[in-house]
Amino acid sequence: MRFIYFLIIMFISACGQNKVDRIKKQSHPSHKYTYVDIPLHRLKYNQTDYLPVYSDIYHRDGARRFMLATTISIRNTSLTDSAYIFKATYHDSYGAVLAEYIDSTLLLIPLESIEFVVHEDEQAGGAGANFIIRWGATKNANQLLIQSVMIGTYGQQGISFITDAKAIENNLVH
Repeated sequence: MRFIYFLIIMFISACGQNKVDRIKKQSHPSHKYTYVDIPLHRLKYNQTDYLPVYSDIYHRDGARRFMLATTISIRNTSLTDSAYIFKATYHDSYGAVLAEYIDSTLLLIPLESIEFVVHEDEQAGGAGANFIIRWGATKNANQLLIQSVMIGTYGQQGISFITDAKAIENNLVH
């Protein structure tokens, strides 16, 4: 009887660990992030970008949802300058914050890319979901390329598409 209890406890523990690993992987793929503490007065430029993402889209009669996995890609296109990501927040169709993907300033060295993932099972975002990305740089005001790639499959049906970020606030400090 003790052996059966032991097996049940091991099974439950293993399931719990897999869930933790899945959550970690869905928000932070296998990339090592570098966090820094940089004084804001050292930055000459900062910007806030709006990135449309879709956790699902409607299909057929408009009442059915086609669930999508989303990869957010942030790429530093500068050959020489670093960029700093201050915030990456995921919002639902009504503007409510669903998740914060970083909790301190993230360094992107020249040509470095990072990704965040919204799992296909996430249903709260909706067709109007979005990310707000706040970032800064010491020289170049146009060095980040921010995109989202959505993909979903159901049976023999597959769909994929991308969206680009739009600057909604920017500040050039002289």
